[in-house]
Amino acid sequence: DSPVTVPQHFTVLEACRHAGVYVPTLCNHPRLPSRGTCRLCLVHTSNSSRLEPACVAPITPHMKIRTRSPEIDSTVRGNLKLMLSRHPNACMTCEANGRCEFQDLIRRYEVEDAWPKVPLTHEWDADCGTEHAIVRDLDKCIHCGRCQRACSVLQGMNVLGTAGRGEGAHVAAPFDAPLASSECIECGQCSLYCPVAAITPRPQYREVSDLLDTRRLDNHIMVAQTAPAVRVSIGEEMGIGPGKVTRGQLVSALRTIGFDYVFDTQFSADMTVMEEASEFVERIKSGGPFPMFTSCCPAWVSLVEKCYPEYIPNLSTCKSPQQMLGAIVKTRFAQQIGLSYPKRIVQVSIMPCTAKKSEARREGMASVGGTPDVDYVLTTRELGALLRMRKVEFASLPDSRYDNPFGNSSGAGAIFANTGGVMEAALRTASHMLQVELRPQSEMRYGAAPAQMGATDFHGVRGLQGVKEATYFLNGDPDRPLRVCVVHGTANVRHLLERMKEGKVGPFDFIEVMACPGGCIGGGGQPKSSDPLILSKRMNAVYSIDENKTIRNAHQNTAVDNLYSSYLGEPLGERSHRLLHTSYKDRSSACAPTAAQPSQDREGGEQGAGLENAS
Repeated sequence: DSPVTVPQHFTVLEACRHAGVYVPTLCNHPRLPSRGTCRLCLVHTSNSSRLEPACVAPITPHMKIRTRSPEIDSTVRGNLKLMLSRHPNACMTCEANGRCEFQDLIRRYEVEDAWPKVPLTHEWDADCGTEHAIVRDLDKCIHCGRCQRACSVLQGMNVLGTAGRGEGAHVAAPFDAPLASSECIECGQCSLYCPVAAITPRPQYREVSDLLDTRRLDNHIMVAQTAPAVRVSIGEEMGIGPGKVTRGQLVSALRTIGFDYVFDTQFSADMTVMEEASEFVERIKSGGPFPMFTSCCPAWVSLVEKCYPEYIPNLSTCKSPQQMLGAIVKTRFAQQIGLSYPKRIVQVSIMPCTAKKSEARREGMASVGGTPDVDYVLTTRELGALLRMRKVEFASLPDSRYDNPFGNSSGAGAIFANTGGVMEAALRTASHMLQVELRPQSEMRYGAAPAQMGATDFHGVRGLQGVKEATYFLNGDPDRPLRVCVVHGTANVRHLLERMKEGKVGPFDFIEVMACPGGCIGGGGQPKSSDPLILSKRMNAVYSIDENKTIRNAHQNTAVDNLYSSYLGEPLGERSHRLLHTSYKDRSSACAPTAAQPSQDREGGEQGAGLENAS
């Protein structure tokens, strides 16, 4: 027996993990509330004569816990056998093969089929997900409930729930409506928390692999672009560890598998800053409409179009960095390499986000002859699958540089990966464009020295608090406040919007919104992790990229300046507007409604808590 001291609020499972003692589980995840549905984390405690689920059993002083015994092992194996009887033996072709929590437990406990498979053909099997981003295979569902809790508690969407009873119970949208016609915003958090492959991003990496094999035969030019968040997470997917910056190895890996050019989406993030900051300055001068919302998160844009169409005029018209670079590659880059037929370019973006797949197919995202600017979108997990399929030894690859002319970027482009990053990058450049100092309210209150004009760091919008407010004063003038807000996680977003409608918060001038917790670093296509500190580790890695950059402001990126002077003209100019901006439409009438309920934010406490603590 080993005595262990843990916080009083811990469950038995958390105490065991704290002590380094293994307890099996499928329904539990550190960032989701526990439900005790899988009945695999069974333990003996001194408080009960029966086996208890460790994930929901509270710890008590002087409690004695036994995690292994013949009874416990037999019960766990029996429960796994029951699950296996309803699960297809399709591991070799499954998207989760080798990274499946259920498969790991079957191997660990040496479970084999004990009974004939239960037939699982039902009328709801026809609903296979959304058109571009999410695919479902309910035959593989183990009814752990993690996707439902991610959708309702973490994201506040309440799209996924349990329909039917007994043998007919299954995960479904309200009224068994097709997922594609629901209020699903394709954030992919359901797929991120699914322990098997019942819900996954719609895979495209096999198609991309085929194109790489036949690129010379088909005369294709293969172009890749990589998002800021991918360089701090692909290492996790390839076994290097969390919070590591593997930018150079990422570029090498893409060249190794056959891409002709590898560009940096951070370059187009700098373009986004130039356009968005210009748009914000223009609204300041013209008087609105306010607040201006950022528009680089496609799941957030989908939420506005489906659930809050009254805010469509407030959305920035800027395309996301993915789509800006897509348009520039298919136009300006095609000219530079002498292509009269840009359709020869096949552009593949590597993104942390599942909703980017649908964004690439939106109206207005085809700059040349109706061909999509971005042809394929692979998530970070898909890239990992592609590299493993092609036997790339990622950890042993040397560092490589991105290709010019779209390989140079500022630190401002890097921090787009984090919640608060888009706001901070825009504030850095907006203060330069306005030729003003932006002095935080805390400095006004305590008389500290003002920040310099175009200050690099805006710490008031950083961190993992669910909602962050900050007020800056133009040139320290108390009569010229600039009120900004940063919110991440859709549950927090919905709570903020409802309170704004009620007049309980605000008014704001500028609001950054990221649908996923933590922003892009916590996107639905990122590596799966049970590390409760994973977002902090990725966030710190992103800020280290910014801090180590020689150029930290988008307006100081000479490569972006050259693109404007040689091709685009000026921010918000005619060509810039045609290639780099978009429009939105009300899609609320086409959705099966759901009732969003207040929920618990895993990073910021009770959702909306940041509203009460605003400075």
